[in-house]
Amino acid sequence: MYERIVVGTDGSEGAGLAVDRASELAQLCGASLHLVIGCGATTVLWADATALGELGSGAAMAHSAAEMIAAWQARLGQQAEELRGKGLDVEVHVQNETGANAVLDVAEGIDADLIVVGNRGMSGARRVLGSVPNSVSHRAPCSVLIVSTN
Repeated sequence: MYERIVVGTDGSEGAGLAVDRASELAQLCGASLHLVIGCGATTVLWADATALGELGSGAAMAHSAAEMIAAWQARLGQQAEELRGKGLDVEVHVQNETGANAVLDVAEGIDADLIVVGNRGMSGARRVLGSVPNSVSHRAPCSVLIVSTN
């Protein structure tokens, strides 16, 4: 059914639900799973503060792009190891761009069959201003699953 699944994350609890659903699908289908984070300014502003623990408890924006990428690489690397322990084939993609662009670029680059994202930002002001799931669903090169994270 699916061979390559891309899942967007920002380290938040809601994104964790999307990762869980994507990993379940990957396991059922024998698909590879690609964890993606965009380290652009928008993602950093909305990311769960605990996700940046590797950088200390200060303001995330005070760190260089290289430090942010390294911290996310380490964090997603740990998450990938946990998923590999369940028998999954997992790759990590840390991109220096916005969340939606990162997810879409990786999906196109690996010829993904499915993109999984959480529904955060699908209502209220963020829906009008633009959200990752909204942008991804309108521009995706493949099927998209939007996971309810409420």
